[in-house]
Order: sequence, then structure tokens, then C-alpha cells
Amino acid sequence: MKRNSLYLVAIVVAMLLAFSASHALAADMVFVVPLQGPVTPSTADFVSRNIQKANVMDAACVVVAIDTPGGLADSMKDIVQAMLASRIPVVAYVWPSGARAASAGVMITMAADVAAMAEGTNIGAAHPVSATGGNMDYTMAQKAVSDMAANARSVAQKRGRNAQWVEDAIRQSVSATQQEALELNVIDLLAKDFDDLIEQLDGMEIEGKGILKTLGAVIQWAEETWRDRLLKTLSNPNFAYIFFLLGLAGLYFEFSNPGAIFPGVIGAISLVLAFYSMQTLPVNYAGVLLILLAGVFFILEINITSFGALTIGGILALTLGSLMLFDSDIPALRVSFLVMIPAIAITSLFFIAIATSVVKAHISRPQTGYLGFVGKSGVVRKVNEDGSSGKVFVAGEIWNAKFAGPVKSGDTVRITAVEGLKLTAEKEE
Repeated sequence: MKRNSLYLVAIVVAMLLAFSASHALAADMVFVVPLQGPVTPSTADFVSRNIQKANVMDAACVVVAIDTPGGLADSMKDIVQAMLASRIPVVAYVWPSGARAASAGVMITMAADVAAMAEGTNIGAAHPVSATGGNMDYTMAQKAVSDMAANARSVAQKRGRNAQWVEDAIRQSVSATQQEALELNVIDLLAKDFDDLIEQLDGMEIEGKGILKTLGAVIQWAEETWRDRLLKTLSNPNFAYIFFLLGLAGLYFEFSNPGAIFPGVIGAISLVLAFYSMQTLPVNYAGVLLILLAGVFFILEINITSFGALTIGGILALTLGSLMLFDSDIPALRVSFLVMIPAIAITSLFFIAIATSVVKAHISRPQTGYLGFVGKSGVVRKVNEDGSSGKVFVAGEIWNAKFAGPVKSGDTVRITAVEGLKLTAEKEE
């Protein structure tokens, strides 16, 4: 009985030690979420989801490693809301050297409990970018700027930072180096690398969230799933543009060769992927309509004798639509010219070749069928008693014929018309 009691005590002690060890491990973990590239819905989903994951794991803190040129205002708000709702401390770290927190990156940095920057980094130029695409008129632009400025001031004041500088970054697109940002009370500290950051964070008191204990903590990086990588790829404007053109090309080949099936299937799938991608990008729908109009012109070219006019209109619409498709001041949210120019050139050359073939077919004399006999020479094989009809050997075959004038067997005649299965011929001089 006594031995059983000892076993029971040992089991309880072991369970308590395991429980405390698991909590110690969680408390000694720093969870790092990289925010690299433009801020899009896929980026916002990845960052927000991993901030929630760090909360579930009860990490000591979550560090958002920022290097972004900015992005969409709606996606930025999703990240800011996730950071403000976090029950564990959130650290924004502009890193590595050469990185920047521009545009939407400014608001994300301001929303963190602790804002830090590495050497050789900068922050600022936070003018808002709409997710709807197209140029806003002056009144709408002013409303968007005022709304973001008010939101930024509120967040900066909540975190005890320079609210006036943040508003200037939005209204006047001002920027600051890491040293200037520290002196202006835009950030809280400078850290040359992650080890330095972890060391400086240790012992820092976060209002409402306790004291940070980060020395000796295990640094765990958030990993992208296949879904994250797929969504990031689809959020690339270059891929969206290529999918769009592939979709139109597939439909063109299906319409020009009904029943081919494969081009139509590939085209339909490509268009679906393109329109999905455009939901995550600042699309100008005038550009979309122009590219669709180009596809209509190209399809009509094979059915209407326009002598190249429809092809020229299609190339012009495709070029203008490509330039207008994504409306953003951020290069990462626009189609690269290295992709756009070859795509337009290849498409234009292809349809110019088709238009040339169509024009040649319309203006050239038929070489086959009944109409192909007109203008050819034949030899009279037989003349009937009436003298106006008989048989003619032409193109390797003997045909019934009527003659426009007197002929005799052996004469060479030229075919002038075809009526049903009977030729009309006249003697060649």
C-alpha cells in the first residue's frame, strides 16, 4: 500500500514537472512572422493567422519582420487589427539592413507594442492606396487621406509615439532613416540584428501585457504553407496578366477551331485564375474591358473582311489595356514592362500574321473547287452536232462544256465560268 502511494506521488510530480516545462517552453519562445513584399490580401491572411497562432502557443512575444514597399489599405487594416487584438506583445522590426517600412508598412509598425529598426533601414511615405483601382477624384482622395490620417494618429497616440510625424507621412509622404525615426519618437529602439533585438527586449515592460522575458528564448519562424505560396503567386500582377492573356488566347483558338476542347478548357481555367488574382490587386476595370475588347476584335478578324483594321484596333486596345490594368504607385503592384512588352509584341505579331493570311485569302483567285477552274486552259475533246456544246479536258478531268464561239476538236479553250457541273469556255487565240 505504501509502495502504491509512492508511485502515485511520483506520477503526480512528473505530471506537474511536464506541465511546468511545457509552459516554460512556451514562455521562452519568440515567434517571428516575416512580412516581405507588397501588402496584399494573401500577405494579410498569412500575418494575421500567424499572430493568432503565436497567441495560442502563448509565446513570449511575436516579432513581425517588415520589409515592404506598402500595399493595399484594406489589407493593412487587417494586419493592424490583428496586432491590436493580440494579448501577447507584438514587436515590429524593420529588417534586414536595406529594408523599408513604406506606405502601409508605416501603419503596421505604429500598431506594434514595440517598434524597432535595423541599421540602414527607413520608414515613411504612407500615402493610401485603394483596393478598387482607378484614379480617385480630388474629393474622394482627400477623404481617403483624412480617414487614414485620423486612424494613424489614433494608433500612434495609443502606442505613445509621434502622432504628428505619422500624419505627415500620410499627408506629405515624408520619410525617415532609422536614426531620425528614433530621435522623432517614431520607433522605440534600434537593433543591429535579431540577437541584439532579443537582448534589448528582455526586461521591457509592456503596458497591460507584463514584462518581456526573451533572453535564451527559442526563435521560431512562421513557415508558409503550400496555400500561402499559391495565394502569393496568384497575387503577383505579372502572373495575373499572363493568366488573362492565356485565357483570351485559349478562347480564341476554341472559337476559330470549334470542337478542339483543350484550348477552351485551358482558356477558361486561366481566366478564372486571372479574375481571382485581380480580386487581390488594385485593378482598373477600364484596362480589363480594353483587353477583353481586343480579344473580341481578334476573334472577329477571322470572320469579317476588315483588311487588318480589326487587328490594328485589337493591338491598340491590348496595349492601352495592359498599361491601365493595374493602377498603383507601387511598382510591385503593377505589371513589369519586362513581361508586358514581350507579351504585347508576341500577341501582335501572331495576329498580324493571321490578318495577313486572311487578306491574302480574300484577294487571291480560288485555286480549288468549281471556282478554281475559271481562267484555266483545256483541250476540246468532242464537239456535239449543235456546235455549241461538247466535252473539254481540263485539270486532268473531262467536263461537259458549252462554247462561246465556234470550236473544233483539239482546240485549246479557256474556262470563263462554271454553272453547276457544266463549264463555259471560249477559244484561246
